[in-house]
Amino acid sequence: MGILEETKGLVENSIQELGLPKAVFEHLKEPQRLMIVNIPVRLDSGEVKSFIGYRAQHCNVLGPFKGGIRFHPQVTIDEVKALSMWMSLKCAVVEVPYGGGKGGVVCNPKEMSEDEIERLSRGYIRSMLKIIGPEQDIPAPDVYTNPQIMAWMADEYSSAKGHNEWGIVTGKPLIVGGSLGRLEATSRGCYFVVEDAIEKLGLSMQGLKVAIQGFGNVGSYAAKLLADAGAKVIAVSDSGGGIYHEDGLPVDKLMEHKVKEGTVSSYPQGKRISNEELLILECDVLVPAALENQLTSNNAPNVKAKIIVEAANGPTTAEADSILTDKGILICPDILANAGGVVVSYFEWVQDLESFYWSEEQVNSRLQLKMADAFRRVYDFCQRQEVPMRKAAYMLAVKRLGEGMLTRGWVKK
Repeated sequence: MGILEETKGLVENSIQELGLPKAVFEHLKEPQRLMIVNIPVRLDSGEVKSFIGYRAQHCNVLGPFKGGIRFHPQVTIDEVKALSMWMSLKCAVVEVPYGGGKGGVVCNPKEMSEDEIERLSRGYIRSMLKIIGPEQDIPAPDVYTNPQIMAWMADEYSSAKGHNEWGIVTGKPLIVGGSLGRLEATSRGCYFVVEDAIEKLGLSMQGLKVAIQGFGNVGSYAAKLLADAGAKVIAVSDSGGGIYHEDGLPVDKLMEHKVKEGTVSSYPQGKRISNEELLILECDVLVPAALENQLTSNNAPNVKAKIIVEAANGPTTAEADSILTDKGILICPDILANAGGVVVSYFEWVQDLESFYWSEEQVNSRLQLKMADAFRRVYDFCQRQEVPMRKAAYMLAVKRLGEGMLTRGWVKK
């Protein structure tokens, strides 16, 4: 079963258990709109090449659509649809007034020049002008997109409208309406979830053994935050492999090594391990921060972590989720654990609309309050209803979306 069908199944089951009208599922099972565009781009060679772009707008019952744009050769319609649905659920869990959106372009930015990526970015925005806007749909960075790409997109949208419109995208550089704290927001939100989870299990941050799969922006900053707080980051990995040391790794040096060499696997101190080996290490906290479907029925029986905090989207299959839950592992699901990015994107959007910007301390403290409140609601519901954390998160999200539909008259009791 693919990630889209798994997500639909969890949503439908939550609606049934909550006793919500069946019509709620009819609104949630597919995006409200799916845009497919052809983007012709002039390459540096002078040749014109077309790229296929997508934008899925899932459900705006609680606010405008919100979600990243990824540039990746394996972008598919089903992936974009599933991610837009996750964004609706994620925003509902942390109670920010957005609906889910997601975009993507089928391309390989590693094989493109900076000028070609800029032309593609601007072309994407031109193709989506009719369906995006600060009060309609607000994109953000995702896989292989970054603040510079967001700046080009904001500029293209502003040029089309004839005035600056910084609220059109989030994750921008500070000089064009970005927010302090946005770069590390997903990682910091994940860190706050780790803090709350270990407290529930009576563990301490000091000496906490953490393994992190994925050492991109989210994984590396999460590692740094945890190490700075006293945890031992005993293993990290990226697409090139991993590195392990039972006494903990020097995260700052690993980050420098990654920038210089392109992978952590060649770091000279520690034992080289594979991504698969990292997932089954003896540790207190496992943070999957890479791709979907990393924890499966094949490796789940061998996972030894006490807590799993899903910094990536969909790292755990449904079969693995059941196995891990039966083993007594506390799973902090993706729609809660990696919601820090959308929370601070919301803060950035608010600041842009007001043209009044906050200090980094204000951003981080408000993020902590949001994440702590969301964790408490999910954990309390999980304990009260005697259901796993993932199911609790889905049920709370669906309940909020359903209440919005009932209140607005989209569905009837």
